Amino acid sequence: MLDKTKGIVLRSVKYGETSLVTTIFTSAFGIQTYMVQGVRSAKGRQNKAAFFQPGTLLELVVYQQPLKNMQRLREYQAAHIYNGLQEDVVKNSIVLFSAELLLRLLPELGPLPTLFDIAFEYFVTLDKLPLHDVANFPLFFIIQCSRELGYNIKESYSKETPYLNLQDGGFTEHMPAQASIISDDEARLLSALLDVSELKDLNAVEMNADIRLRLIDWYVAYLQQHTQHMGNIRSLSVLRAILH
Repeated sequence: MLDKTKGIVLRSVKYGETSLVTTIFTSAFGIQTYMVQGVRSAKGRQNKAAFFQPGTLLELVVYQQPLKNMQRLREYQAAHIYNGLQEDVVKNSIVLFSAELLLRLLPELGPLPTLFDIAFEYFVTLDKLPLHDVANFPLFFIIQCSRELGYNIKESYSKETPYLNLQDGGFTEHMPAQASIISDDEARLLSALLDVSELKDLNAVEMNADIRLRLIDWYVAYLQQHTQHMGNIRSLSVLRAILH
């Protein structure tokens, strides 16, 4: 059966001499794996593999068969053409991190249309904004993904609840037994980010690169403790080297 859907490419691996196996977050079906034949080295098709880089936004026509682990693509085209995002070192590092985060976090349980729309807008806005406005994007994206998947941070920073507890996933009045990797002031900044609902308001929360990266590390550690399949995010080391 043929279906139309939008998709966000999360990962692609080579298969045979000319094909790819690609994992795509689709609006209609959630996480899906597709075989894409003849896109890597067949004559006249060298550039088509570029459609399947992580973070690429696509319009798809797919052969969708619910009982199969691997589906097939019939047609694909760009849903949004990036304006140099994948050539910009900083933005591309954010894209790779964000795509891998989705790959690690998303359950294979069906569609998540609200999270898909959030992610789609996130990548489009990342492409459009100037570089100095996107430093908080990775942390904001972790927060949004966590919320949509039910991993909410409880309470908020206050004089009565100044401590951020990794195990409980929330702000508390008592210092946690497990040492935190972030300070009270950093916990306050995270609480401020938790109150931001739109990408355009992210710059109102000011922090330096060291704080930003420690908060990302804290959030990744939190998700690793509270999810079953998070694992390590390999692109995080690149993000640390690039994001200043």
